[in-house]
Amino acid sequence: MPSRTDRIEFSPPQEPGNLRAFGLALLIHALLIAALTWGVNWKSADKSVTYDAEIWSDIAQQVAPREILAPTPPAPKLPPVPEVATPAPAPPPPPPPPAPIVKVAPPEPVVDIALEQEKKRKELAKQKELEAQKLAALKAKQAEVKAEEQARKDAKLEAEKLAQAKKEKALQLKQEQAKKEAEKKEAEKKLAEKKAAEQKVAQQQAEKEKEKQAQAVREKQRQDNLDRMKTQAGVAGANGSAADTGTALKSAGPSASYGGKVRARIRPNIVFSDQLTDNPMSSVEVRSLPDGNIISQRLVKSSGNAAWDDAVVRAIIRMGSMPLDTNGRAPGVVILDLSPKDK
Repeated sequence: MPSRTDRIEFSPPQEPGNLRAFGLALLIHALLIAALTWGVNWKSADKSVTYDAEIWSDIAQQVAPREILAPTPPAPKLPPVPEVATPAPAPPPPPPPPAPIVKVAPPEPVVDIALEQEKKRKELAKQKELEAQKLAALKAKQAEVKAEEQARKDAKLEAEKLAQAKKEKALQLKQEQAKKEAEKKEAEKKLAEKKAAEQKVAQQQAEKEKEKQAQAVREKQRQDNLDRMKTQAGVAGANGSAADTGTALKSAGPSASYGGKVRARIRPNIVFSDQLTDNPMSSVEVRSLPDGNIISQRLVKSSGNAAWDDAVVRAIIRMGSMPLDTNGRAPGVVILDLSPKDK
């Protein structure tokens, strides 16, 4: 603590002779206090204080009935007693006069301007320090709230980023899966088309081979028929005359008009009602006697339409006999090629 002699900043300058005046003031105050103390009556009167109290209760109580007393009988009359003269009491002494009350003025405080200024300065500094602490605490609280808010925003933004990345990844996986499925279907489609094309080529080759074999069979049958017919013609020429031999050789094969004659006879017996866009052809081998009676009929080449093949074979059966050729005889073996649009 600074001494009284230290000069504090902003304090008024000390006046000369201040120490002597201060000593005289102390002496005067000491004498005044001694005189006042000597004149005060230190005997204090005994003051008794009386207090009255009333007791109250929160619960209402019933008032007890007042007791009714029986009337007392009158006292018996006594004989009168003679009065005795008593001396008059002495008057009380007068009370002593009250002591005069002297009001003692409180001593004037010794004012030290330097101390007061130091005290005010310290209080002001303390107040400023408290205000600075409050301001720092408020700023720290605001910074903490701001940091928490920023942390929440960052966490929310990070969660949104993660959700978006997850969504994009799921979409990418879905697209890749769809692409794989499409590629798989395309590969399966190409494989199926390739297999179908291969099967078609194989079927076409098989049909060509079958047709080639059928053509070979027909050619062989035709050659066999020609050989048989030539043999029959040779036998007839050996047994007959030279004129007969020429006629037999001449009539060994059917005439040019025999095919049209046979078609004209078969056509009315064909029963076929299907509408066809193409013109399939059936080849049927017919064997008959010289008088035209049919011995057998056989389908040697199918048209590819089973209904048409069946209709042609049935028409030959209905016909019953082959027409005679120009020589008056029917060929022994004939292969007929018939189509729906032939006339």
